[in-house]
Amino acid sequence: MDEQERQSKILAFAGSTRTDSYNKKLVHVAAEGARKAGALVTIIDLRDYPLPLYDGDLEESQGLPENARRLKALFTEHQGFLIASPEYNSSISGVLKNAIDWVSRPVDDKPPLVEFKGKVASIMSASPGALGGLRGLTPLRSILENIGVLVLPDQIAVSKAHEAFNSDGTLKDAKQQASVEKLGANLSEVTRKLFFC
Repeated sequence: MDEQERQSKILAFAGSTRTDSYNKKLVHVAAEGARKAGALVTIIDLRDYPLPLYDGDLEESQGLPENARRLKALFTEHQGFLIASPEYNSSISGVLKNAIDWVSRPVDDKPPLVEFKGKVASIMSASPGALGGLRGLTPLRSILENIGVLVLPDQIAVSKAHEAFNSDGTLKDAKQQASVEKLGANLSEVTRKLFFC
């Protein structure tokens, strides 16, 4: 196995579809840390994968929507996930929960939850509020762990997000920038050890 084959593959995304989302900016910072640590990082925008609200009748009559299949393929191909999750009323966004619900649906003869089981994730949040979206990370951690994802203990919540970023998307606070990059770097290292050592 050559060096490129030993690189962990990480899927990075935010649980927000807003164009100027703070969480989209945040996940890019973490993704840069993962890249610097040697991971192959794929950044996606959930806006590019619009999905209907999960509906069992729709699934039974029409099968999985094409975008759900595209997301399932991406989740299956990657060993790690970087997720920046906004807090909506002390929980996660509807678009993130809906994406997870569709991706988790069984298809064909593949093992249940193959897209998630044994994978590793780092989670983070950004919010204009004083807690930085921290309350939304608890349900996200619970959901991911319940479907077989190992969620790393370190997490970051960036408060006053409307004041936290430079125009280029980096964080104004150099220590905070380094900490978020470290989330990505740690995920890269853990996935490399778990899958390739």
